[in-house]
Amino acid sequence: MVIANAKVTQRAEVLDDNELGESATILSDMLEEIRTGIMNIRMVQVGDSFNKFKRIVNDVAKKVDKKIDFQIVGGETELDKMVVEKISDPLMHMLRNSIDHGIETPQERLGVKKNERGHVELKTYPDSGTIVIEISDDGRGLPRDKILSKAIANGLVSAENNLSDKEIYNLIFAAGLSTAEKVSDISGRGVGMDVVKRNIESLRGTVEIDSKPGEGSLFTIRLPLTLAIIDGFLIQCGNTKYIIPLEMIQECIELDARYKKEMDGNEFINLRDSMLPLLDLRKLYNEAPRKSERENIVVVRYGDYKIGMMVDELFGEFQTVIKPLGSVFSNVAGVSGGTILGSGEIALIFDIPKLMEQKIKEIKK
Repeated sequence: MVIANAKVTQRAEVLDDNELGESATILSDMLEEIRTGIMNIRMVQVGDSFNKFKRIVNDVAKKVDKKIDFQIVGGETELDKMVVEKISDPLMHMLRNSIDHGIETPQERLGVKKNERGHVELKTYPDSGTIVIEISDDGRGLPRDKILSKAIANGLVSAENNLSDKEIYNLIFAAGLSTAEKVSDISGRGVGMDVVKRNIESLRGTVEIDSKPGEGSLFTIRLPLTLAIIDGFLIQCGNTKYIIPLEMIQECIELDARYKKEMDGNEFINLRDSMLPLLDLRKLYNEAPRKSERENIVVVRYGDYKIGMMVDELFGEFQTVIKPLGSVFSNVAGVSGGTILGSGEIALIFDIPKLMEQKIKEIKK
């Protein structure tokens, strides 16, 4: 319905028919109401689904002989029912890991002047058009040196690599890597965290780790609100049209002569006394140069990061039905799907977190 409506709206513009245009506008408004209503039906409070984790946490705590206080915060947050169902297994695995690996035994905790009862928290809240799920514990933290030595032994990284703490912690998502001393039915089999990351990414989500020795760990998962339809922003770069998820856009600015002078061969500009890294989409996707009246920068934000995307043309808001691209396009960097425009053309949907990750790696090099 959304794609058919886009076609009718575009045809009304081409024919310059006022009556048809007015009908198309009314139809668009009614369709928006239907869409909102259906999305509201699909949205469920995460608390109802997350309550089952209380029993799982208690069972695991008894099995490993630990005392755990488990807390769920933000259970009233709403998320697409399909996303809630698919995120359930990864969350369960991460909670089991927090109890088994993270939280110390009551004796160890008392020995380092901590409460004998460990604290594990599952927190959910909305942020910048995404849903954030945090799993935190007040345990021993991730064993940085052990993870690094295991990764080097497994050939995942070279001993010469100068990795940051965050990069080392992310190695736990590598297939076959486990720091467990012995194999049990909870951990040590070298499977799990790689599957967790893969499942989260299949939902167009991301996961980050922060850890402090002796203080605990924090796993942050970011997920889109829904997997079906998004409000997008249609742009063109070279000969290809792309969609940027609307909720991630902070602002659009013109890449004028002043900014070009500031760049001077570098891919950075000074935006209100803050350095903004730029991503040249033409260079990234080998797009043909295209003459346009003005060059634009679309500033996008995801979590704590911001980048500016250099584009040729801005077309404005576009209601986007997400279509999977299939395995042929699975390795295309920064593209999460496609959509059909009213003209019948295909527009690719950007995976903003992946593009940011790529840009951050470039900067570090």
